[in-house]
Amino acid sequence: MNILENIKVALGSIRSNFLRALLTLLIISVGIACLVGMLTAIDTILYSMSDSFNRMGANSIYIYPSRNTIHTNNGGREVKRGAPIKFNQAQEFKERFDFSGAKVSINTFCKWNSTLKYGDKKTNPNIRLVGVDENYFSVSSFNIEVGRNFSRTEIESGSHKVILGRELVDLLFDKDPQKAIAKTISVGNIRYKVIGVLESKGTSINESNDRRVFIPLLNAKRYYGYTNRNYSIMASVLDPTAINDAVSHATGSMRIIRNLKATEENDFTIRKSDGILETLKEITTELRIGTIAIALMTLLGAAIGLMNIMLVSVTERTSEIGIRKALGATRFNILFQFLVEAIVITILGGILGILFGIAIGFGLALAIDGRFIIPFNWMLLGMVVCIVVGVISGLYPALKASRLDPIEALRYE
Repeated sequence: MNILENIKVALGSIRSNFLRALLTLLIISVGIACLVGMLTAIDTILYSMSDSFNRMGANSIYIYPSRNTIHTNNGGREVKRGAPIKFNQAQEFKERFDFSGAKVSINTFCKWNSTLKYGDKKTNPNIRLVGVDENYFSVSSFNIEVGRNFSRTEIESGSHKVILGRELVDLLFDKDPQKAIAKTISVGNIRYKVIGVLESKGTSINESNDRRVFIPLLNAKRYYGYTNRNYSIMASVLDPTAINDAVSHATGSMRIIRNLKATEENDFTIRKSDGILETLKEITTELRIGTIAIALMTLLGAAIGLMNIMLVSVTERTSEIGIRKALGATRFNILFQFLVEAIVITILGGILGILFGIAIGFGLALAIDGRFIIPFNWMLLGMVVCIVVGVISGLYPALKASRLDPIEALRYE
């Protein structure tokens, strides 16, 4: 009996015991749907986050003083911070960093509790005031919705110009960005002219990105430049694949600027913008393992149910097995026939489960407005798992059927 005949017999057996086979098939499909669906959902989330990070500048690096935890003599622990990056050091890095196609930006947080005023309107004292240079918005994840960026002349002269976060426009200018342009506002006791409004960025880590005010870097240094003020450095490269080379280049430049000896460790930290994404990928690896474990537990129950169905099928078809052996069927023919039946049931359940799984992933992609990619690798994994489950579940009943004595099988009623 060839494979096609075995498949036809398997399908006939499934039809004759349709309800029993359907229940087992559905259990298998649930396990495969969990496996394919959850793995596809994880990939969809990762792809969406990767797209977001690329839009935010996944080709960027950030440089700031190091924060190292050290052990003290009395057994305690304390955080040792590197010296602040001073203004002249940041400027020197900007001039020195000549990596191909790179842009360098310098910024500093001036105040965390500023108050803005326009006319008789006033914000709460919880606005972040940030000093930036002309490259900040092209390197960072902020985009200008209305108006323009600071010019190089405005940065170097420290002019009284300001760019507002979107929420501040809603509070002071009745949600009309155009109305804000060219208006004069007060930040604390200092007056500034609005030249730009940023697109909304929403909230991250319980902090609104739209409640920020940006002023020229030299202006920030003039009014808020105390001795130990730290200036953060951001740099972006054109080619994201060259980010590691850029980090090495930046490390060498900063060591020279900070006058570090060859034996001294770095007193600064360089972080790639995709660091969080890499951490999330590590976490999702554990999630994948957990998902596979849960799906396999579901499939274990399905495998036990399928084995029970196959054992019942062997008992019900004992006379049929005796007739087949009497007509010349070998033990291998009988074993192969029942094994194919088990595999056919699992494959049908697997196909149904894969369709459910793809629907789960597609639904999630629509819900989060993300990018959906057909999970061919997880589909292949699902089918392989189905075949393995079919072999494991059907092997013992098939062996039992193949070992039946034809004479005793023919007498069975």
